[in-house]
Amino acid sequence: MADRHEQARAQAQDELRDEVRDGIQDGEPDRETAERFRRIAAWRRAERILSRPPVDRTLGEQLADLGAYAGSVADLDRPADIYGDGIVAVLEERIAELLGMEAAAFFPTGTMAQQVALRCWAGRTGSPTVALHPLAHPEVHERGALESVSGLRTVHPTSEPRLPTAQEVRDFAEPFGTLMLELPLRDAGFVLPEWEELEAVVAAARERDAVVHFDGARLWECAPRFGRGLPEIAALADSVYVSFYKTLGGLSGAALAGPESLIEEARTWRHRYGGQLFQQFPAALSALVGLDRELPKLSSYVAQAKVVAGALAEGFTESAVPWFRVHPEPPHTHQFQVWLPYGAEALTEAAVRQAEETGVALFRRWHPAAAGPPGVSYTEVTVSEAGLEWTARDVRVAVGEFVKRLG
Repeated sequence: MADRHEQARAQAQDELRDEVRDGIQDGEPDRETAERFRRIAAWRRAERILSRPPVDRTLGEQLADLGAYAGSVADLDRPADIYGDGIVAVLEERIAELLGMEAAAFFPTGTMAQQVALRCWAGRTGSPTVALHPLAHPEVHERGALESVSGLRTVHPTSEPRLPTAQEVRDFAEPFGTLMLELPLRDAGFVLPEWEELEAVVAAARERDAVVHFDGARLWECAPRFGRGLPEIAALADSVYVSFYKTLGGLSGAALAGPESLIEEARTWRHRYGGQLFQQFPAALSALVGLDRELPKLSSYVAQAKVVAGALAEGFTESAVPWFRVHPEPPHTHQFQVWLPYGAEALTEAAVRQAEETGVALFRRWHPAAAGPPGVSYTEVTVSEAGLEWTARDVRVAVGEFVKRLG
């Protein structure tokens, strides 16, 4: 079996190298690119994997997939969109309805959508100060754009690896005009509060005359933990941003939903920020496909993630690793973190070798932990449709095979 998987790995590497050869100097990939080829080849060829994100597919495969499903969500004989009309407007109406909001606007990126939302609220509240978590997306992944581009200032009601409590919001010493809550808080481990806790946090912000904005890039998978539908969740906030590629498997894009007057203002700023693209129908179509194809399955993914996380903990307990952490346990959504006391390169190598040699891909890429002692690394685990076939025993066996390759 090892020989068969080695041949498949080599074939996949060759195929992927050929696809990008023209874009690499002298036709040879650098070390980082070559390693990426190898990882993608291993994940693509794995017979068993917990999630198969679209990014692992080739250009041809993604185009073929979109072509196969697009006709189920739109009349393909209609004219293409121009500057946001047509199919883009259909998607905007669908999002507003799904979230129970008055209106929604499509954005090419979530970064732009949130910057626009927070800028608009700053103008309406008269306060340029946004309260959010230091691990929130604008603080960690947007290169200081809120301050640099929009002149906003951020403050942090808490630095604990969770969303702020109502008491922390109520007692925070500095004034702020907007409270931004990322649901779930990805870099803390995809964590969510309890529903009653979220209600209390929102109420505390209202007591301070602040508006509430939800970073709902992954809002879609929050419903099972809260035990509420999307409209009831979104109703707590004054505005909500959602992503189309993080959970739904779309090509790209996001939407900002809220009151009609806010969305009209946001459309103006979208144009000013360069987000008024001439045509966006591929992204809009893929978003509609994702809403139809993935949204109904998310509750099953969340339930299976609990099974996988529990079995991972059992497997590591039975193994020779000196320490581990599955966080949170049980997971709040269909994504969670695993922490181990090894270097990220060694863990990634073990994960790739396992996929190549056994056809089972348990983990993907590992990263050095930003906090904590040296030598500790973490990975993010996502359970989607491909992971539904795994039993707890399958996971425990896979853990044993993975640990063998750490020696």
